[in-house]
Amino acid sequence: MSVATILMVDDEYEIIKLMEIYFKNENYTMLKAGNGIEALELLEKHQVDLIVLDVMMPSMDGIEACMKIREKNHIPIIMLSAKSQDMDKISGLSVGADDYVTKPFSPLELIARIKAQLRRVNQFHSVRKANDHEIRIDNLVINSASHVVTLDDKIVKLTPREFAILLLLANHAGKVLSMDQIYEHVWQEPFMESKNTVMVHIRKLREKLEDDPQKPYFIKTVWGIGYKLENHGQVNANE
Repeated sequence: MSVATILMVDDEYEIIKLMEIYFKNENYTMLKAGNGIEALELLEKHQVDLIVLDVMMPSMDGIEACMKIREKNHIPIIMLSAKSQDMDKISGLSVGADDYVTKPFSPLELIARIKAQLRRVNQFHSVRKANDHEIRIDNLVINSASHVVTLDDKIVKLTPREFAILLLLANHAGKVLSMDQIYEHVWQEPFMESKNTVMVHIRKLREKLEDDPQKPYFIKTVWGIGYKLENHGQVNANE
């Protein structure tokens, strides 16, 4: 079973054949391209985990290919070049490359660099998966899966209705929701002049979340319309 799919882009046949042996030993699936144009075509057809991209190639060189790849995705890219000047390295990394290896290179070194990049990507996705139910707004964290709310890393105890209102506002942070929208979503019944019910719950939420409930930082009143949760640097972990 393959661990990852590596796209090797190089016009030197000997290097391709050599790395094919090492990739096979690592159980990597290898895709091969001789220039940037072929690489872009393969990316349209295959799921790729990492790209090894030579700088000097015919038709489309590695720099241009890297820039075009970065327009659509964030696959890790390791660039290869026969030149070792610092300006070449800066040029390669500035267009979106994640690492840089100078030719001639040791196949084992390249394998080590590939493993390092794949580990970094896997760790990133693991963190995202663990936190993909969280909404962070400044120092306020709302977890829709565990129904836990923390403020300054301290748990805030909310009733189910309070949590439902806060989550609704957080999912629409920066947008004003009317009282009837809030009531019908949370209570799952027609509004029917239930303003006081919503207002009481908003007041209780402010008492638990705000330093000064009279001058709220998070939950703002938009007079004549409803309420909104201010988007103070909101981060949705699944974005």
